[in-house]
Amino acid sequence: MTAPKESRTTRRRAPAMSPEQRREMIIRTAIPLIAEYGAAVTTAKIARAAGIGEGTIFRVFADKDELMQACVAEALSPDHAVRELDAIDVSQPLPDRLAEAAEALQAHMARMGAIAGSLGHRGGKHPGTVRGAGRDESTTRIRAALADLLEPERATLRRPPEQIAALFFGLLFVQPRTDDEPDLTPQELVEVFLHGALSGTTK
Repeated sequence: MTAPKESRTTRRRAPAMSPEQRREMIIRTAIPLIAEYGAAVTTAKIARAAGIGEGTIFRVFADKDELMQACVAEALSPDHAVRELDAIDVSQPLPDRLAEAAEALQAHMARMGAIAGSLGHRGGKHPGTVRGAGRDESTTRIRAALADLLEPERATLRRPPEQIAALFFGLLFVQPRTDDEPDLTPQELVEVFLHGALSGTTK
């Protein structure tokens, strides 16, 4: 049965994506699948999750290997974490600023760990890339964003904001974990970082 003329003329296609937008959409879709399946994930599975035909992937990526490399680079990129740090309101009390920063950075590190662990443990060809690509640049940018959050307290800090930022960033990476104790919440971690291990009741 032929559709009424009005419905035929008013229906509109969704705006076409540019190749770069298409790449970004595919990468965003692929990253959680790579974290789950590692290098065994198929382009067909990624295409289904993205709601596109598999051939669309190969119009913007030369092959699966290029797609995997792009996903690894995106997972390692500090861009999203830096944007979140830059968006934190510096008029908040310092503990609140650092707790927000801790949450953003823990999420960033969890995403990196999921990609690295999945590829590394499943025999993928990319774990070396995960370990090495852009690490120094990423660390430098994140520390700089943390230092900006600390800058309003420069006069009251024991050390320059840049050094305090490096210490805080390091604490996030080496937070101790034991079998019988849950991880510190961001608020608890900040409390220990700013005030030390003593509860304040010791005489």
